[in-house]
Amino acid sequence: MRRLPIGPGAGGAAVVLRVRESRTHREGRQRGWIGGTAMAQEALVNSDARALMEQVRERVARTQIKYHRWAKTDRDQRFGDLFNLVSHPDYLRVAWQHVARNKGARTAGVDGVTVRQIAQRGEIGDFLNGIAASLKDGTYRPSPVRRVLLPKPGGKSRPLGIPTVTDRVVQQSLRMVLEPIFEADFQPVSYGFRPKRRAHDAVAEIHHYATSGYRWVLDADIEGCFDHIDHTALLGLVRERIKDKKTVALVRAFLKAGVLDELGLQAATSEGTPQGGIISPLLANIALSVLDEAIMAPWKPGGDQSSQAERAKRRYHGLGNWRIVRYADDFVIMTNGSKDDALALKEQAAEVLAGIGLRLSEAKTRVTHLREGIDFLGFHIQWRKRRGGGKWCCMVFISNKAFARIKQTIRALTPRRSPRPMMDVIIEVNAALRGWTSYFRHAIAGRRFSFLRYFTWRRFVAWQREQRRWNWSKVKRWLRRPDGSWKPIATTDVAVFDPTKVRVRRYRYRGNRIPSPYDPATAA
Repeated sequence: MRRLPIGPGAGGAAVVLRVRESRTHREGRQRGWIGGTAMAQEALVNSDARALMEQVRERVARTQIKYHRWAKTDRDQRFGDLFNLVSHPDYLRVAWQHVARNKGARTAGVDGVTVRQIAQRGEIGDFLNGIAASLKDGTYRPSPVRRVLLPKPGGKSRPLGIPTVTDRVVQQSLRMVLEPIFEADFQPVSYGFRPKRRAHDAVAEIHHYATSGYRWVLDADIEGCFDHIDHTALLGLVRERIKDKKTVALVRAFLKAGVLDELGLQAATSEGTPQGGIISPLLANIALSVLDEAIMAPWKPGGDQSSQAERAKRRYHGLGNWRIVRYADDFVIMTNGSKDDALALKEQAAEVLAGIGLRLSEAKTRVTHLREGIDFLGFHIQWRKRRGGGKWCCMVFISNKAFARIKQTIRALTPRRSPRPMMDVIIEVNAALRGWTSYFRHAIAGRRFSFLRYFTWRRFVAWQREQRRWNWSKVKRWLRRPDGSWKPIATTDVAVFDPTKVRVRRYRYRGNRIPSPYDPATAA
């Protein structure tokens, strides 16, 4: 559209006439076609990028499988020339994808940079190239982690370290190099922060061996595990498999990076693994693997508990057998012997842990029979009679602490004087309920789920009564159907999630059948 002056108007003001320009034949259709072509070209580019990234992931996976096979074939082999893999473009690209998809991508380290900022500026390629260059020329230095304190039940707090985006990418690349090698050495009794393994596997193993007679239990708690692992001992364990000095030096650099607290004060780290760091769980598993090795030594080929016949022979002679089940720093040691056997295992575990700078918490570590029950990973596991005077069996319930935590979460999301829209509150409550019920659906959870539905309903009703000054007659008018039944609490777009709709079923013990992503024979 053009504006043409046609002369002065009243008072000398110029008069402008707006004239619509004529459009050539099919111009509008052509513009739409050009836009469609642009979108098609963009989709083609994205498709090509996805295909290229898939090829990169396949190359990395093949390399990981190769190193895992070598480590599994020769338990004494030490690997060199790994630093080139850490700085390899393929590893850094896959590491970036992992960091970008993580929930922590929205948070920044001490440099204030987030994943989103790097992506929005279109600097991902330059960013990764810069990391690769600094690793190769030896100028890379990890930054201190930004430490924040997260509240824990009971008024305590848990420190969490937030590394910079650069350090996260390097840690992820380093983890992808080290994990296939050390996974070949880890015992099958370890479940925490390992690929294809989950907390339910650990609980299922306890259930399996409790049913088989292992009912005296050392319920152990390591005091400040991630904060007190000895660096010298940990690096010694890393060197048992890694002879590449640059790779070991990179691990040491992350351990010694230090922390920057909320007041801006920097502190050195002389012990412990970097909490919040991507590499931290792997390093903790490497350190705690010495405990698994020590307790499970009799189960190795040639040991006096290496077969079912050997274990039966020990029981015939009045001797106990034992087994550890560990999820990160939480572990139990079970025995089918006596209480004295469990106490002896406690002393052995304390001695092994002292070698890596750790100790058992005297206040939280106890030797007990499963008739008393233990709390493990949010579950309560107990040897008890079935209702109605039936036979004894091992039962898995939801622990009281876990149930109290979800109720506290619902309370925090539904304060009675909250002015928030109901739809927003329902969405957040549903997310909490879905995640919690999904985790605990393998326990004996029917009654807990039913009460949780009632508790959530009461919280919403109490909130609306406070907000709208309603009495019960108005609540009934809101939620009662003509036939007298109750309607679910809902808006036009979303309804409150019903925990009783979750199917409760037992989690089957997988034993040695858990697949490994680094072993094609089991991954299939």
